[in-house]
Amino acid sequence: MLNRRILRIKAFKVLYSSVMAGNTSLAEAESSLDESCEATRDLYIFMLGIVSPLTQIARERIEAGRRKFNPTEEERNPNMKFADNRLAVLLDSDPDFTRIFKKKKFTWEPYDLFLRKIYASVSSSTYFADYMASGQSSLAEDCRLFYKIFEKEFVDSVELETILEDMSVYWNDDLAYSLTFVCRTLDALAKGERWTLPPLYMSDLVPGPDKDNDRLFVRKLLRSAFTGYQEYSSMVSESVSNWDKERIVSTDMAIIVMGLAEAVAFPSIPVKVTINEYVEISKFYGTPKSRIFVNGLLDRLIQKLSGEGRIVKSGKGLM
Repeated sequence: MLNRRILRIKAFKVLYSSVMAGNTSLAEAESSLDESCEATRDLYIFMLGIVSPLTQIARERIEAGRRKFNPTEEERNPNMKFADNRLAVLLDSDPDFTRIFKKKKFTWEPYDLFLRKIYASVSSSTYFADYMASGQSSLAEDCRLFYKIFEKEFVDSVELETILEDMSVYWNDDLAYSLTFVCRTLDALAKGERWTLPPLYMSDLVPGPDKDNDRLFVRKLLRSAFTGYQEYSSMVSESVSNWDKERIVSTDMAIIVMGLAEAVAFPSIPVKVTINEYVEISKFYGTPKSRIFVNGLLDRLIQKLSGEGRIVKSGKGLM
């Protein structure tokens, strides 16, 4: 599930938090990293679990209409397509999904108002109207509808972000990535595949003797950056004229330290890949000038360490 870009971001966040805290041990940092990785999959499970409560709201609306003193013709004979959608039935009856959802103690019940706002938005949309009027009914069509719901209703929802922040400190910035895997799941279910819990690391999807283990990668990356922080941060300070460590943006410092640690600790990862990855991270977690600063410092310091023989790459084109 987690790719190398996400793993680098998680290691960076843990390193940054550890440095800011000032008294975090390596064991505590590694434990936090493990929790952060698992949290992304937890968020995937939590978001996939919204299918049933949204469906239940539709059923409640239909029943409320039927109970009116003088219901309209539409209320007496409602379109049950969404209320009876096969995806909700499938997930509600899946023993593995329901067991894991309950084991995590997840529930959407406290967020009923948010769910009703989402349902109101969905039910007033063009894509929902097209779905209800299509004249077709299948699991694949239900999955395509929910694909659009996840794609259009949640990514930029400030209210949802607030809910997630209150639930877990590790869910910041993970929503879009988790929703990507929710949509992949919908594609698989639409083809008739059974729901299975995604492996936590991408390397687990295609295991093999020549496949690098992503869990070992991210733990080694964090360990190398954590233990080498003082040395690498001093190198950064000494390389910037007229600057001292306190004046360098702390996020930039952590990003550059991560890049240096990766370049030293992983002989098989090309230098260009390492620099590009941390420049990309700096665009989201640094200042407007971070990209240029991180790119320049990483390139200069990696060349310095290479000249000292501390960075040795094991294949052609890796420098």
